[in-house]
Amino acid sequence: MGLIVQKYGGTSVGSVERIQAVAQRVQATVAAGHQVVVVVSAMGKTTDSLVQLARAITPHPSQREMDMLLSTGEQVSIALLTMALHALGEAAISLTGAQVGIVTEPAHTRARILHIETQRLERHLKDGQVVVVAGFQGITAAADFEVTTLGRGGSDTSAVALAAALRADCCEIYTDVPGILTTDPRLVPTAQLMAEITCDEMLELASLGAKVLHPRAVEIARNYGVDLVVRSSWSDDPGTRVVAPRRSPRPVENLELGKPVDGVALDTDQAKVALLRVADRPGVAAQLFGELARQNLDVDLIIQSIHEGQTNDIAFTVQKAALNQAEAVATAFYPRLNPHQVVQETDVLVDRDIAKVSITGAGMIGRPGVAAQMFSALAAAGINLQMISTSEVNVSCTVAAADAGRAIAVLTQTFGVEADSACPQQTTAAPPVRGVALDAKQARLAIRDVPDRPGMAAAIFQSLADAGISVDMIIQSQRSRSLAGVMSRDIAFTVAAADADRAEALLQDLQPKLGYTEVLVDRAIAKVSIVGVGMIHRPGIAAQMFAALAKESINIQMIATSEIRVSCVVAATDGVRALQAVHSAFGLDGDAPIPIPNVGK
Repeated sequence: MGLIVQKYGGTSVGSVERIQAVAQRVQATVAAGHQVVVVVSAMGKTTDSLVQLARAITPHPSQREMDMLLSTGEQVSIALLTMALHALGEAAISLTGAQVGIVTEPAHTRARILHIETQRLERHLKDGQVVVVAGFQGITAAADFEVTTLGRGGSDTSAVALAAALRADCCEIYTDVPGILTTDPRLVPTAQLMAEITCDEMLELASLGAKVLHPRAVEIARNYGVDLVVRSSWSDDPGTRVVAPRRSPRPVENLELGKPVDGVALDTDQAKVALLRVADRPGVAAQLFGELARQNLDVDLIIQSIHEGQTNDIAFTVQKAALNQAEAVATAFYPRLNPHQVVQETDVLVDRDIAKVSITGAGMIGRPGVAAQMFSALAAAGINLQMISTSEVNVSCTVAAADAGRAIAVLTQTFGVEADSACPQQTTAAPPVRGVALDAKQARLAIRDVPDRPGMAAAIFQSLADAGISVDMIIQSQRSRSLAGVMSRDIAFTVAAADADRAEALLQDLQPKLGYTEVLVDRAIAKVSIVGVGMIHRPGIAAQMFAALAKESINIQMIATSEIRVSCVVAATDGVRALQAVHSAFGLDGDAPIPIPNVGK
């Protein structure tokens, strides 16, 4: 006999018939000998309707009253589902988030869970009742007892948090798709169902826009070792297992307010090769990294910066023992990449005296200031950043080898964690690429001629973080130039398209203080990414992605990598075609589309 938490989304409880079907599934789980906690969302598009009602009253409703209003949607669902269970002869009780004891921080419309008081839940379960819980909502502590909501994906978060607090045997997320697919089936009809995926991979895909699971829910599962399964509420198929690393039991106080960074790593076995002024045309990255792969050279960081004129800079890192071979490949290939350019001695640069420092943690998601905190800590120690590569759960920088010891000491102290060198979790025989994602709602900002001294990146990204603007890809160019006697570099980064105007205005205001020359914005971009723990120490995966894009004559504007992710920025008009090409290149297409019920969105 085990304890199972089941979560049903809005489409799964969107009608009387669907609610009755959910009740039957819950009853079958009880009949199999399990205790069951059920978390439900509001019916169908109830939340959207409530938002429209509020907007009809006033264009600017208060956040507190919005929480009071929106929390009612789930109360309808839990009462009706409990009635349906009673009609089947099943003992059940419905509870709001407040009655369950889901205590949150006092942040209306976007609260994070502090802890869950499980005594009442455990009492009802011991009495043999199914407990039906309103997802998406909680209550503040102390005397106020304010109703709060958890924001987008809140019911997923509620369910996984309850599973963590109750130490449930499994948390099942029921939705209108059969599980987690290799990409968006609306854009790639031949997308296929994954049997399993690691939490690290799911965090990357969720942060890239995969909407089956919210990153906050995956973060809790990863941090507390919750076994998670995503299944269809329309069938009995097994769905997709989200594999969490095994964790020792840990207290669930400040459940969602733990440390944003859970690891700091140092890699001193790194050397850099940079190719400057490379022709800006499709196929260049594919040729270079294809040859490196054929030479069985394992590339770690890859960075392609914003272009200047008709050229880009491309830099990558390899293990020190492979530097001579990597340099030889780069030097031999440079004339082929730039057939109409006179090769200069400074066009291929190598640096064997570098180290890579990285911070990792699921808690970075949705917290804009983490990367800025890293940059600020290094700047305060007088450590200059040479290369920067970011994802939602990883920030890596290369620094001078002489600064490596100080860098790791500063970061472990700043984030209160120990240094390690652990890779993301891997499953047996993991495929090199688990999934492919497209984010068509991004904009790129380029800052020209940033003075090349410690603290500049920290000042820029801390200001953005203070304004609540989350930054995704960050690229610092390899090429430096002298401007009025001051060496400078360009920095480019991507943000959500909705934040582009605010980010541009903020950077324009900072320009006189920080001394860069101009800020450029490109709103016509898209980002295509591959994710997979199987790409670790497997040469040629990035090259395969670049080759797929080159075959379609799609130009790559920016490249950034982490251990389990490669992202490329392309023109917005090429986004969907890029997604389809990359998905096919890694053999992720199926023979036939996965049937998905037409339940509406």
